[in-house]
Amino acid sequence: MGGAQSSPLIVERADGRVIATLDRPAKRNAIDQAMIDALHALCEELEHDPRTLILVGAGGVFAAGADIAELRERRAADALRGINAHAFVRIAELPMPVIAAIDGYALGGGAELAYAADIRIGTPDLVIGNPETGLGILAAAGASWRLKEIVGDARAAELLLTGRSVKAEEALRIGLVSSVHDTADLLPAAHAIADRIARNDRAATIATKRVFRAPRAEHPAVDLDAQAALFESPEKFRRMTEFLERRVGSNDRAGSEKGER
Repeated sequence: MGGAQSSPLIVERADGRVIATLDRPAKRNAIDQAMIDALHALCEELEHDPRTLILVGAGGVFAAGADIAELRERRAADALRGINAHAFVRIAELPMPVIAAIDGYALGGGAELAYAADIRIGTPDLVIGNPETGLGILAAAGASWRLKEIVGDARAAELLLTGRSVKAEEALRIGLVSSVHDTADLLPAAHAIADRIARNDRAATIATKRVFRAPRAEHPAVDLDAQAALFESPEKFRRMTEFLERRVGSNDRAGSEKGER
């Protein structure tokens, strides 16, 4: 386990994965500069030592947004620095999958952090959305391009232009989350997904994420290049050999049982 309780991001490392908990309970886990700095530090670690990342919020809230007190004081030069946007791009581009386990509010910057994940799951208390236009700004840390990739142009435009938040049932229906779990089951469900990912070949998982996120114009060349590398992998031969041996063994057992009848 790493990280200190005074940090806005509590980091645990176990079983080939990292669990990062947004932890600013007094501010409902609002994303401030210190949390962005901590996310950058975590990204640096995971870029050099790829592992599945689970993002979760403390205290029944994922992240209620960016820290408005900080945001109010930022000016044009701060906007051009892309403080949150660049951190969330870095999270989205991590080699291994990112799972956002969302309980309670995920608003504004909190929603945009969730959109940067590869897989999002939630609880019945989930409320997710981008109210930025009501505060005189726009959702510039990923919502304007990621949300339409997740739910489609028409739905994303309606949500961003109205600032309407989505609750769990609708979020599941429109594909904003892939599953909904009771609060007590949320983190175990995230770990179950991470366990399933861990059973697969790590190189193939990394390649699949990279190819999935590649621009449309790069397909199919990017797919074929990645597949060419995997076709030469010893792990491909090992896994396929095991598969064929299991199938032969299964057929032999089935034939034996049939003969005994």
